[in-house]
Amino acid sequence: MSTEPRINERIRVPEVRLVGPNGEQVGIVSIGDALKLAQESDLDLVEVAATARPPVCKLMDYGKFKYESAMKAREARRNQAHTIIKEIKLRPKIDPHDYETKKGHVVRFLKAGDKVKVTIMFRGREQSRPELGFRLLQRLAEDVTELGFVESQPKQDGRNMIMVIGPHKKKAEAKAEKAAARARTDDLAHDDLAHDDPAHDDVSVGADMAGASEPQE
Repeated sequence: MSTEPRINERIRVPEVRLVGPNGEQVGIVSIGDALKLAQESDLDLVEVAATARPPVCKLMDYGKFKYESAMKAREARRNQAHTIIKEIKLRPKIDPHDYETKKGHVVRFLKAGDKVKVTIMFRGREQSRPELGFRLLQRLAEDVTELGFVESQPKQDGRNMIMVIGPHKKKAEAKAEKAAARARTDDLAHDDLAHDDPAHDDVSVGADMAGASEPQE
């Protein structure tokens, strides 16, 4: 269908291939008969395939069609998740604790469906040892291989060395999983509250006491 269908009097052809409101094929009819059918059905005659010979037109409620198209486009934009590129900066001789902290950030970003730009910053004499940065980037990529893959191989950029890691999961999938996990947590919390409800315990205790007070035969 064209982006802006032509309707009714704007159609300038002697005959059209007509499609009914439910998708049924009416056949080739004159433009006059097609317009008459549209008027009798209180519908619009919409040209949906202008390049066909003869052009294809459909009987429809054009206002409803435009509204539903706008709603679908809005929903698609709402559900669209844009991948964000996060950046982590490391030094070639980073200490183990700082490395684990930085790696934790990378793991969190990848789980959220974001790309990570990892930058190794060289200073002074470190610039003559690019292999240190390369090995560090390789180590990081191997440590997070279950969550992401190397999208852009390490390359030197002035005093820095850069690598990009992409997530295995798309942003939308990551958001859906996070929402599902949150829902499960809420359900568990609700069950715990119901189990700890004092009123529930009172009823159980009361029932036990009532049973204990009955005379023994």
